[in-house]
Amino acid sequence: MIGRAVMAADVGLRLRAVTENIKMATSRRSAALPDVTPRLVAVGKTKPAALMVEAYRHGQRHFGENYVQELVEKASDSQILSVCPDIKWHFIGHLQKNNVNKLIGVPNLFMIETIDSSKLADKVNQSWQKKQAAPRLKVMVQVNTSEEDSKHGLSVEETVETVRHILSSCPCLEFVGLMTIGRYGYDLSQGPNPDFQVLVTRRKELCDQLNLPLETVELSMGMSTDYEHAIEVGATNVRVGSTIFGERTYPNKMGMDETSKEAGEPAEIAGRVTAKAP
Repeated sequence: MIGRAVMAADVGLRLRAVTENIKMATSRRSAALPDVTPRLVAVGKTKPAALMVEAYRHGQRHFGENYVQELVEKASDSQILSVCPDIKWHFIGHLQKNNVNKLIGVPNLFMIETIDSSKLADKVNQSWQKKQAAPRLKVMVQVNTSEEDSKHGLSVEETVETVRHILSSCPCLEFVGLMTIGRYGYDLSQGPNPDFQVLVTRRKELCDQLNLPLETVELSMGMSTDYEHAIEVGATNVRVGSTIFGERTYPNKMGMDETSKEAGEPAEIAGRVTAKAP
């Protein structure tokens, strides 16, 4: 309990530091990039709801989770429901079609960042329609820019057609951008992250082919280890967890394959006692 209390006391300081870093990274962006203020999504994977409440008290509103069940439990937590009325939940993990209805039932669900097929988009659209929610549900399309078997997401070539399908056949969904996890542990001393560059290029091609204004298509890329660099090269949405809430501990009951596939982390990273991303 003492350790948890100390960590809760630190959340505000950590959050302010990340926010300031985001502002500074934004000021270093090229003038050629769309003038969009980056959104911080605080990722609470494996952390207690009390820490989400603490971050909310310090002004944070957007929160992300990788696992459907964990998001369901936190979004339904009595304390979060009572003191965090404006919380906005992002789902950032792999979504299986058999979990769509459970996810759609989450209170204050704001965005799904990991649509990776037209069939999944259809399922989410159908489920949101049945919920009869007034605003359309915001979605991003996940791209496997690193082309790793351990990562979910569309190939670069499939991206345009999937977005076209959402725009033309999913009236209850609002396409807002592209998302990538990218290769874990890229050494920035080698130059700009190639996964981020691929996503920036894919956005340009997507907008040209579908006649979309560049500034309306967001880029979700960058985590605790590289969110500042991601913003500098064009990210409008960054997913930061351990830098705000501390290192994670994974229960032994979580299988390495399940953890790495759904969380978007390599199995050798996700299977450790602690992990740093997002």
